[in-house]
Amino acid sequence: MTPALGIIEGFFGRPWSWAERADAVRFLRPHGYSFYLYAPKADPWLRRRWQEPHPPAEMDKLAEFRDICRSQNVRFGIGLTPFELHLHGGRGWQEALAAKLAQLASLKLDDLAILFDDMRGDVPELAERQAAIVHYAAERGVAGRILSCPSYYSDDPILDVAFGQRPAFYLEQLGRLLDPAVQLFWTGPEVGSREYSPGHLARVAGQMGRRPMLWDNYPVNDGARMSQHLHLRGVTGRPAAIGPHIAGHGVNPASQPLLSRIPLLTLAESYRTGESYDYLAAFGRAAREILGEELALRLTKDILTLQDRGLDRLGGRKAALQARYAAFDHPAAREICLWLEGYWTVGEDLVLTQ
Repeated sequence: MTPALGIIEGFFGRPWSWAERADAVRFLRPHGYSFYLYAPKADPWLRRRWQEPHPPAEMDKLAEFRDICRSQNVRFGIGLTPFELHLHGGRGWQEALAAKLAQLASLKLDDLAILFDDMRGDVPELAERQAAIVHYAAERGVAGRILSCPSYYSDDPILDVAFGQRPAFYLEQLGRLLDPAVQLFWTGPEVGSREYSPGHLARVAGQMGRRPMLWDNYPVNDGARMSQHLHLRGVTGRPAAIGPHIAGHGVNPASQPLLSRIPLLTLAESYRTGESYDYLAAFGRAAREILGEELALRLTKDILTLQDRGLDRLGGRKAALQARYAAFDHPAAREICLWLEGYWTVGEDLVLTQ
């Protein structure tokens, strides 16, 4: 069973351009990717400055991209983060949220996600407050499907370190309070999970009261640590057997739109081929499709350096790699050169302000 596959543009740092988004939709749709959630952390009107209306020029771009998605039979959605709204109990928040939702309603969205990720969560009645916000958004009729990301979207204890200790039975309470039609994102055992198992997902579904919608943080490479690496290898730990246990599989891609396509194609192949999936062979096929024979061969030889060593540990190899990939007249090779120049490096200060 292949679940609905999609892109969740939800990373920190430099977002993709509108042309890159459009190209990704057109390329990935034939490979089974049928939804796109626009939620870059760098869009201030969806996160830090969510109470301000999107400027008209930005709304025009969103509408144009929506039309491109529709032309490809791809669901178009927006992820809104009403930043820290859940920290304030009582009333008084509805007016600002209603104004924002009214503007987004003009886009005639297929999907609206209300996101509570990557901000403080150790407050009283967290599940109750968040359920009220999600239901308020759902009642406005902005989109045909409503999704939400919990504050604690993984079992990973790093979330408790970064955003405060999660309330006891938070996931169970949120699942009980939310309308069953609302889908809930989940990144797995870890923020960047190495694998998903049917047993893990069945347990989470029991806590949520619904099958989780995966927010898969591979091949994303944002943040101070991950932006030092290119995530290129074929996916592992995502067996086709998890399909019946999830509502869909959304992928948070890397900052590099073309290079992201290599692991994205292997995920589709993993579901399609099931137990016969061979991640090394899948990587080779995907790399050749995206890069062509010569560049794919070169990348295969350098993958240990590009994915594992890290930009900050290349030393004298950096200049040699830059010269090597500058010799290729290919946009993916230019992505590697830009990465080597630090174009996509994300510092902790940026994560704290986006």
